[in-house]
Amino acid sequence: MRLRHLAISLSKLEPHPCEDVDLEQYSTDGNIASQFISSIVSFGDLSPDSIIGDLGAGNGVLGIGALKLGAKKCIFLEADKKACEILHENLVLNNFNESGIIINEFLDTNTNFPKVDLIICNPPWGRQKEKADRPFLDLIIKNGTVSHLMHSSHATHLRPFFESRNWSVEKSDEYDFILPANFSHHRKEKESTKVSFWRFSPN
Repeated sequence: MRLRHLAISLSKLEPHPCEDVDLEQYSTDGNIASQFISSIVSFGDLSPDSIIGDLGAGNGVLGIGALKLGAKKCIFLEADKKACEILHENLVLNNFNESGIIINEFLDTNTNFPKVDLIICNPPWGRQKEKADRPFLDLIIKNGTVSHLMHSSHATHLRPFFESRNWSVEKSDEYDFILPANFSHHRKEKESTKVSFWRFSPN
């Protein structure tokens, strides 16, 4: 599937409800989601046998993008019940209801997440709650597999966190991530921030 066609397809998904400011919920635009998934393919990290873990999956845009590009299965972890309902709807509408497994659970140290071949994630960046992304980073280390994150270009903690644990870190160029005015603290109808695609791999 071409990048443009993937972007159009992902843009048609039912969006994330984005009702909980504490969880830093934002819909990931279909264009940037398609670029993210395509970058994973360019590294050779996604194959027809891949079992993907999509952490903080929201409406499933990243995991569904991976399935559209040939992944075998995706396990979606999402804390928000309403988002899980929309995710299920998106899987059914795209004929991936048998390829996707949804875990409706809040990620913490007690989360029992299965071993996967690849983790993909757009975690909370910690703007509302400091270190909100830490449970996601810890699960990546625990899973011990190649992981791709969509995260702030200005994040300074990611590289030392992983390199101190003997993981390799690669950071892509910057992209504009659109932030619609979903919550009361937003002053503009639409804003954007800089995001990078990060790749972490155990040595």
